Amino acid sequence: MFEADSEYFRQAGIRIGVDEGRAEEALLAEALAPFAIDIRNDALRMARLYAILYCFENSVRDLIRTRLSERDPQWWDSLVPTKVRNTASSRFADAEKNSWLEGTKKDMLGFVDFGGLCDIITNNWTEFEDLVPSQHWLKQRFDELERARNFVAHHRMLAPAEFERLEIYVADWNRQVGL
Repeated sequence: MFEADSEYFRQAGIRIGVDEGRAEEALLAEALAPFAIDIRNDALRMARLYAILYCFENSVRDLIRTRLSERDPQWWDSLVPTKVRNTASSRFADAEKNSWLEGTKKDMLGFVDFGGLCDIITNNWTEFEDLVPSQHWLKQRFDELERARNFVAHHRMLAPAEFERLEIYVADWNRQVGL
């Protein structure tokens, strides 16, 4: 009964319950408080790039999974290049061995590195050529995005121009694949 009534208030623009955004901001501010302000500010700027890259990389995985599973239900074994599959299997085995570290471990595509995603697409070009202008375009974007991704992943600050390039490349990709 409460849920039905609360929806009426939400539609009227009245906030009901905990504001998760504010709670999360307060938790983040508390966690960052011990660090110098310049480090905190850089971290917050880089967090935006991390979020963009996280969404990009995982949307590429979703696209690969969707396109290739339509072609072959056993796509992982039949359509993923052996080198990519072996690297992912090795990473999966390491994750299983170190089971004390919690995280998603069921999806093999989650263990494919960034460059491997590009290899899967180029090796199955007929499944993606309607979305991507050319393999050259794809490889160029992925190479540059991977360099930026590695800066973000290894906690090195990017120059403002690189922020813009990364955002432009991701926006280009999103337009191409219809996101």
